[in-house]
Amino acid sequence: MDLKQIRCVLAAAEEMHFGRAARSLDMLPAGLGRQIRLLEEELGIALFARTTRSVVLTDAGRDFVRDARPLVDAADGMVERFRDRGRTVSRVIRLGAIDSAAAGLVPALIHDLHAIDPGLTIQLTEEKSIRLVPKLLSGRLDLAIIRPGAKPVPGLCTRFLLHETAVVALPASHALGNGAVVSISALADAAMIIPERRSRPHSHDLTMKLFEEEGLAPRIAQVAEEKQTILNMVSAGIGAAIVPMWSTRLGVTNVVFRRLEGHPMRGAERLPLAVAWQAHVRDANRDLLLGLLQTNLDRYAVQG
Repeated sequence: MDLKQIRCVLAAAEEMHFGRAARSLDMLPAGLGRQIRLLEEELGIALFARTTRSVVLTDAGRDFVRDARPLVDAADGMVERFRDRGRTVSRVIRLGAIDSAAAGLVPALIHDLHAIDPGLTIQLTEEKSIRLVPKLLSGRLDLAIIRPGAKPVPGLCTRFLLHETAVVALPASHALGNGAVVSISALADAAMIIPERRSRPHSHDLTMKLFEEEGLAPRIAQVAEEKQTILNMVSAGIGAAIVPMWSTRLGVTNVVFRRLEGHPMRGAERLPLAVAWQAHVRDANRDLLLGLLQTNLDRYAVQG
């Protein structure tokens, strides 16, 4: 029995779904299931009752989870105590960020950090929120700038930062690019490139909601996952896209960006940005960066 197997059991007990548990640990479902089966074979007892529709803890499974959780917490605490010593010596903050924040917010944040502490460096990982959260939980990142989910993530602290402004990305030759602003109604007949919802739920839902509020449905020409890919498709003339303001800094040619005309952009229709970190982990370097974010938040918000 090892900690990896125990973590798999605890994740499955938390989610009651092997697929979601595997994603929370940044694993494949088959790998998680194999680790749990190996542990059950070693113990000689079933921890889960499995059907084609559900996964339920057995009585033995509930007892195991109750006894195992303090062991994992103690092990994590020991690792973090020694890791914290290493961070203090190395003076490195492992920061994760979604693509628009990496292009817009992070450069200003690093500049401000170097102004007050030149010896402290940022090791940046650029990923989607669904991939940054497991890295935070596993301790591979110190903090991450993400799109917050609808529900709190156990084990993480999350602090809302700001709402990013949405703009319209158009091929440079598009007729709608001649003005300073573009209305949603003007996009009614335009081919649209839409973010894939599984990996970018906020951006996908924002586009759909903006059209719905005008009594319209977007004419979807293409669905894409990566922001850079979406903008490259806009550049190629495949269609227009609604993207965060900071996407203007991704350096794609033959694309123009225009503000949305006369739209209230209420909180539910905007792109929230939050910072998240592991709860119950002490890290003076991380806390310095969190304080810097909070101090300069108004300035960063104006830029986004």
